[in-house]
Amino acid sequence: MDWLSPELIWFIIGFILILIEFALPSLITVFFGIGAWIVALISLIFPVPLTIQLLLFIIGSILPLVFLRKRFQSLLAGRSIAASEVNVTELEEFLGQKAITVEQITPDKRGRVEFRGSTWTAEAYETIPAGTPVEIVDKNNITLVVKSL
Repeated sequence: MDWLSPELIWFIIGFILILIEFALPSLITVFFGIGAWIVALISLIFPVPLTIQLLLFIIGSILPLVFLRKRFQSLLAGRSIAASEVNVTELEEFLGQKAITVEQITPDKRGRVEFRGSTWTAEAYETIPAGTPVEIVDKNNITLVVKSL
């Protein structure tokens, strides 16, 4: 095989385009890299003139790009969960559960509660001294809203 053979040149071009995809993940240059590899494979099997190679490159790059890009993006993106679905599930996990205050909580100052072996920031609408059992009534991001039992 000659070092300036068309199949080697197309293979190197395809390899470079796929490497560019890793640096700039847009799921576009990978299709051009695959198109270049298709031309390399065809050029390896058949002697093809340059104009036909360029035509094969365009067809082998654009058609998969148009028809497969959205499908690949959805595969790579994974399943997304609606924010409301996540919040409901997380809230149900905490509502009604019991915890113990570690620091005093007042309506104007947050404190800490121990829940499931971890301490959490907590707030309440009443003053709750340290060591008091509490019930979780709401959750605001990573802050638990509690009331004394």
